[in-house]
Amino acid sequence: MIQKINLTVEDDLTGIRLDRFIPDKISDLSRSHVQRLISNGLIIVNKKIVKSGYKVKKSDEIIISLPEPEEISIKPEKIKLDIVYEDTSLVVINKPQGMVTHPASGVYSGTLVNALLHHCKDSLSGINGVLRPGIVHRLDKETSGLIIVCKNDKAHTGIAGEMKDRKIKKYYYAIVHGKVQYDHGVINKPIGRDKIHRHKMAVVQNGRNAITHWKVLKMFGQFTFLECELETGRTHQIRVHLKSLGHSIVGDKAYGKKNDPEDKMMLHAYKLIFTHPISKKGIKLETELPERFTKFINLLK
Repeated sequence: MIQKINLTVEDDLTGIRLDRFIPDKISDLSRSHVQRLISNGLIIVNKKIVKSGYKVKKSDEIIISLPEPEEISIKPEKIKLDIVYEDTSLVVINKPQGMVTHPASGVYSGTLVNALLHHCKDSLSGINGVLRPGIVHRLDKETSGLIIVCKNDKAHTGIAGEMKDRKIKKYYYAIVHGKVQYDHGVINKPIGRDKIHRHKMAVVQNGRNAITHWKVLKMFGQFTFLECELETGRTHQIRVHLKSLGHSIVGDKAYGKKNDPEDKMMLHAYKLIFTHPISKKGIKLETELPERFTKFINLLK
């Protein structure tokens, strides 16, 4: 059975590419997923097939046809998971550094999804397709910390809605190079693809709105320990934003210093606050400081 979703373009959103407009409206549909749907004729505008680069206009009627999830071909793997919370609708994992969230780019083993398929069996949301069952948001491979996984489509839709409405509070620990001048602040800079290095993100003039709140927790010589709160959730947001301040994250091979003294990235998603999509109860989850953080801090002391 094909699920159909209808969208109407509002006046203040005209001029945006179709493959950007839809992910902004439906956060659990990635841009690449939307592009595949468009190329397969499963997204039409005003009853016509258009291209991904089509610029939406006021009152455009968009119909998205979502086919049933394909049979999962990713193999379950018995990988130990650090489960922070679990019930019949959700499981929240403290993802270790070095683990890929979901299969992609030839990596089809050892991912969080492989481990979840073993742990949850057939109980994972199918909204995001074969490679990302249950996955509503992700963490970079070298970023550790809390990630929400949904066991059914109702929970998935609820969590995705909270993310879209910025109702889920996500907090990170980060250790950066240099002495940060102020006690706290807000970085409000748009983020998009780096024009030269296309695999990286950067602060760009016509990028997507991105806001990061930060505050200093402690100073250690030429390093600063920060807490960062995401108001938006762009790819590599904290890494790009902190670099734009001149304070790249320690151990960040993509955005950090070339001769970094540490090879493990010091970024950890340590706290989540959200409303349970089914019970509507408030949930607050935290993790302890990762061992790599404590070791690095002890060396600085």
